[in-house]
Amino acid sequence: MAKSEEPLTGEALVKEVCRRIRVARSYWDAHNNAACRGEREKALALYNTLTKEQKDQIPQQLRVWLRYRSEKYFGAHRTPPKSKRKSK
Repeated sequence: MAKSEEPLTGEALVKEVCRRIRVARSYWDAHNNAACRGEREKALALYNTLTKEQKDQIPQQLRVWLRYRSEKYFGAHRTPPKSKRKSK
């Protein structure tokens, strides 16, 4: 899939935010926390660029997961993940 040079706007941006939240939730359900954390951060960055009207277009279930439930587990107050160490 070729990446477009133009940033997403309008409905395409709203759809991309929804897609990224759903991907993060699927990683969450699969207990893949590292991938979930990365995808959630991307979704949150895009979500924060939305206007109030655009945020209202995101289904409430997705907004709640992104802003509140996942914040409990991935918020800044949590201990960051450690890198895996090589065993000898």
